[in-house]
Amino acid sequence: MKQLNGTVVSVHAGMNEDLSKQALDSIEVEFEGIVGDAHRGFARKAFSGDREPRGTILRNDRQWSGVSTEELAVISEQLDLSAPLKAETLGANLCVEGIADFSLLPRGTRLVFPSGAALIVEEYNPPCINMGAQVAAKYATCSGEPLTAKQWLKPAHGRRGVVGMVDVAGTISIGDEILVRVFEPHRIKPY
Repeated sequence: MKQLNGTVVSVHAGMNEDLSKQALDSIEVEFEGIVGDAHRGFARKAFSGDREPRGTILRNDRQWSGVSTEELAVISEQLDLSAPLKAETLGANLCVEGIADFSLLPRGTRLVFPSGAALIVEEYNPPCINMGAQVAAKYATCSGEPLTAKQWLKPAHGRRGVVGMVDVAGTISIGDEILVRVFEPHRIKPY
């Protein structure tokens, strides 16, 4: 099993209507999700483009979301932002560094923290136009040209981070080292 190491740069939770989060020193993760977060729960409604028709109640595979500083830096540069893009603006609960291709972590990958808390990656978190509108409303470009919601889509493609579920409850704090156990499917030999 391939293992990577990273560090928690920031953690966030909240229930803002624009899906942004508040920066915190630590977050508590439980089997239902992150305490005090809008995405907490065992179930959620399917949204447009989901695997089930919009509004269908399904298992909440989006209890947490995470991004990396490396990918945020690339997005910020490609959008020519005058200030670095922040994880809390994007509604991420976790921002890590040291895992450059964080968005490419496969389903089943486990992120393990010093408290014993463990998160499972369920899927890549694709960029959406609604989040692009948030970025355009909150950020300016170095050139002074206004941003549009659509401009966000191309730089964020493949760099928007991942979402997943809580596997083991615990505390995640700024500065925590993360052990990333990258999922690799078992190769079963035929009889």
